[in-house]
This record gives sequence, structure tokens and C-alpha cells, in this order.
Amino acid sequence: MPDDPTGDQEPTQAQTQAQIQAQIQAQIQAQIQAQEQRRLTQETKDERYVWWYLAYFLFGIHIVAFVMIYAVMHAK
Repeated sequence: MPDDPTGDQEPTQAQTQAQIQAQIQAQIQAQIQAQEQRRLTQETKDERYVWWYLAYFLFGIHIVAFVMIYAVMHAK
């Protein structure tokens, strides 16, 4: 009985395409969110490294300055 409104009806092609598009959009949004999370994690890690490099650089500059002060004070 093809005209039976109570029977299981297969979705139309438009409905199927709409469902597929909705699934694709959901997957794309999930991928974008995952990429953003990875980028923020990497940015935080990189920022931490920058602070460590700055600390080592400043420590090295102070060592050089103290050695130069010592050399000037003890020069004859």
C-alpha cells in the first residue's frame, strides 16, 4: 500500500541531503573546535618556552656583567 500514511516512509532525497549536510557541518564544527584547542595548547607551551629563554638570557647577561665588573675592579 504505497498510499498508507501510517506506514514507514523512507525519507525523501531532500531530507537525506539535509541530514547529511547537518552531519557534515557538525563534524566541521567539531574539527574547528579541536584545532582551536590544539592551537591554544601549543601557544601556551610556546609562551612558557619564551619566558624560559628570556630568563636564561637575562641570567647570562648578569654573569657577563659581573665578570666585567670584577675585571675592571682588579685591573692594574
